[in-house]
Amino acid sequence: MNWEQLLSLKRQGDKGKRLRIEQDDTRLGFEVDYDRIIFSSTFRSLQDKTQVIPLSKTDFVHTRLTHSLEVSVVGRSIGRLVGKKIIEKYPHLKEIHGYQANDFGAIVAAACLAHDIGNPPFGHSGEKAIGEYFSIGNGQQYKSQLTDKQWQDLVDFEGNANGFSVLTSSRPGIEGSLRLTYAVLGAFMKYPKESLPKKPTKNISDKKYGFFQSDASFFKEVADELGMIRKKLGDNIGFERHPLAFLVEAADDICYTIIDFEDGINLGLVSEDFALEYLIKLVKDTIDSKKYQTLTTKEDRISYLRALAIGNLINDAVTVFLANEEAILQGKFHFSLTDKSKYKVQMDDIIELSIKNIYQSREVIEKELSGYQIINNLLDKFITAYNNNYEGKATNYDKLLLKILPEKHHLEKENLYERLLHICHYISLLTDGKALELNKIVSA
Repeated sequence: MNWEQLLSLKRQGDKGKRLRIEQDDTRLGFEVDYDRIIFSSTFRSLQDKTQVIPLSKTDFVHTRLTHSLEVSVVGRSIGRLVGKKIIEKYPHLKEIHGYQANDFGAIVAAACLAHDIGNPPFGHSGEKAIGEYFSIGNGQQYKSQLTDKQWQDLVDFEGNANGFSVLTSSRPGIEGSLRLTYAVLGAFMKYPKESLPKKPTKNISDKKYGFFQSDASFFKEVADELGMIRKKLGDNIGFERHPLAFLVEAADDICYTIIDFEDGINLGLVSEDFALEYLIKLVKDTIDSKKYQTLTTKEDRISYLRALAIGNLINDAVTVFLANEEAILQGKFHFSLTDKSKYKVQMDDIIELSIKNIYQSREVIEKELSGYQIINNLLDKFITAYNNNYEGKATNYDKLLLKILPEKHHLEKENLYERLLHICHYISLLTDGKALELNKIVSA
């Protein structure tokens, strides 16, 4: 892979190339992407989607929205630091093509901003609930009518693939959805493969999948335009990662490790003594002990350590990326950056404590259980109504139910797979609160 291709400003539908040297620096294409994402209704809905504590009404717990904004800030810093070194290493990128160090930060920030845009309500349990509706619920009845890959898309419903669909799928009058630059879409693709074969290797990019069968053609177009390396998977589609996807992943890893932990502390799920012990291990080389001793509240102490920890992890991610940049460009680096971090042991300790005290806390489990029931019920009601309507046997109830669908979801889908995916997509874009409200209405 080469950076000139990887930094493509092309957008869906473009006939020619967009050259960086011709860009208006006051309205750079990668920054336009950021604006398009932040003004989208799908992004706004993240304000009422779970990050750690589902349906939490406390004012200091992160939602998907605040998490995504924080990840984008961290990603921008990592991207700029990496970009500065890449431009120094390959001066022609600036001298001939006009790229700047901050372009890297803008690409990574935009991709980070969108990284959770396809996640269903109720956190990762929402993805599992959709998958299990098909694998063990009433959705099993459709398996014989679908290809293996279409079926795998549903039983392993994936927020990353759904996010790619949100960002790129056309509807009448809206071609290519947000029409983001290919560079940002490439950085967004953490798992550039289809749903089968499942986890063919231990390569970090094979851990999940990144697009639905309905989006396969455009996915390949983007990857080929960027010069991403095709994997040898026979008839199956898979690519080595866009290098900047490693930076997006690192920004997310840093934020959920440290900030979810901070939420757990503020909720009282992790004791301050434990928290301080774990965080100090991350910052022992950079902490200003005199300053720390002047902080009198738990909130201030935790905030100070959190800021130092994130700063250390940003610098470490940059160091790991630059040390492996040539292997990454050759598609030969198969780990996350945090896997190779000098702080890996400390991060693993924090994650282990978070799993035990936060992710498996009674409050989280109880609300995830509610989420399972809500999503299962909504899928069953809407899929039945949508299919009955297509087959010309809709009941009055079915017709009334379909009137609830937002106007943009009133689309005719000839193919069963696309009908099922269409309703999954609709349910996935609901906020936690809207899903709860809608479930009460259809269950009354």
